[in-house]
Amino acid sequence: MTFTTESMVASRPRRKPAGKPLAGSSWTLAIAVAIAALTLTPLGFVFWATVATGWETASQLIFRSRVGDLLFNTVALIVFTVPVATVLATALAWLTERTDLPGAKLWAWLAIVPLAIPAFVQSYAWIGMWPRLNGLGAGVAISVVTYFPFVYLPVSAALRLIDPALEDQAASLGLSPAAVLRRVVLPQLRLSLCGGALLISLHLLSEYGLYAMIRFDTFTTAILDQFQSTYNGVAAHMLALVLVACCFVLIGVDAAMRGRRRYARLGSGVARHPVRASLGVWRYPCLLLPVVTTAVSLGVPVMTLGRWLIAGGADIWQFSEIGLALSQTLTICVIGGVATAAAAVPIAWLSVRRPTRSSRFLEGCYYLASSMPGVVVALALVTISIRVMLPLYQTVATIVIAYVIMFLPRALVSLRASIAQVPAELEQAAESLGRSPARALWSTTVRLAAPGAASAMALSSLGIMNELTATQMLAPNGTRTLAMAFWALTSEIDYAGAAPYALLMILFSLPLTLLLHHQSKKIAGR
Repeated sequence: MTFTTESMVASRPRRKPAGKPLAGSSWTLAIAVAIAALTLTPLGFVFWATVATGWETASQLIFRSRVGDLLFNTVALIVFTVPVATVLATALAWLTERTDLPGAKLWAWLAIVPLAIPAFVQSYAWIGMWPRLNGLGAGVAISVVTYFPFVYLPVSAALRLIDPALEDQAASLGLSPAAVLRRVVLPQLRLSLCGGALLISLHLLSEYGLYAMIRFDTFTTAILDQFQSTYNGVAAHMLALVLVACCFVLIGVDAAMRGRRRYARLGSGVARHPVRASLGVWRYPCLLLPVVTTAVSLGVPVMTLGRWLIAGGADIWQFSEIGLALSQTLTICVIGGVATAAAAVPIAWLSVRRPTRSSRFLEGCYYLASSMPGVVVALALVTISIRVMLPLYQTVATIVIAYVIMFLPRALVSLRASIAQVPAELEQAAESLGRSPARALWSTTVRLAAPGAASAMALSSLGIMNELTATQMLAPNGTRTLAMAFWALTSEIDYAGAAPYALLMILFSLPLTLLLHHQSKKIAGR
């Protein structure tokens, strides 16, 4: 059996579906192209706004001290947060997946639970505990405990997939355990580390509520402040241009760090499951890391929420207002989740059943569009709806379009995986039994891929439920979601009144977060 020293996944050769071409594939491609054009609207808007503003005005707005300060804050936030979160998540993943750490399964579950807590709720919890918390240090600390699961999930999945035979071979050549980790294991985690770090970086660029609460200025907080003060002003557009440029830089750095190396396992046979290493005398000292991480990422929010709920008593449970916010949140989540999953179907189908350069290009467009911060997406749709399609301004249709642009990749990943697990031969067998192509499709692929579609809707709804910036800018008048109600009350320093809304957001997000964890284990074959 032959292995590369940088293999990561035991990949199976892609099998091309036999039989006649997929019926209606040209229509499917046309729909996928139309959706890609829609998702790239914010990017086109940014370039259009720059051209329309003119170079002289644009340069005056971009090259000023205020933008320099925002750029410094943003770069410093990324430079300090990403390495700390990456090291923390990687250490936790190794302890929970590769060692005999006591309660490893429990700590693995607790490591992803912070994803159920919106970033602005984490900030609210820390402010409730330490009211004077502010500045870069506070931003880094809260960002680390909020976003480290974005690295933990892919790294833990990769650690489950690595064939331990590679490590055995390296050890047989005389390498120490530390050298095996450095020269064999870490190189195989490169894709997972880069992907998780990119996700954290993009979230740092787009987050608003977390940094607004601790009075730390970033491009997103400045754009929203500018939007609220001058409403659709040119200065906000130019700040959006710089923010988009930062996104492109991050994507470019990620692509460069990934490289072109091969990470797939070669040869016949099946990879063994990794054997957990014994920590020996370090077994209980190592337990401090997950304990402390859980205490700061979950303990602080739980303690703060509990304190405010007790302090507020029964008076804060205004069931008519809470019920209205909950019903509007669930309605938007259902509509947005269904729309996002439906928009992902054409390209998911093409990428599995008709993989071509065109389908890969369209898929890349979707991921590029989703990297745009919510404030940029919202700013683009506000401007376009006012100038071109005024009847759509502040309607459900506009906000659903924003959700599709922002969360389509979440749905695409789930749908693509579920469709790939359905052999095309099943449709052909159904047709050979006399069923029409439509009935054959419905009775085989659609039914078997239904769980993946449900997962796509659930994961999209998780993002929609906790989305604040785009919802505030685009929601119809009278809309009051849980996130909007929470933000309004915290803006009035009514922390006790905001507690029920924070609690509901966490409770409804928790099952969707566990679904995400289940998916990562399923992909890893566990």
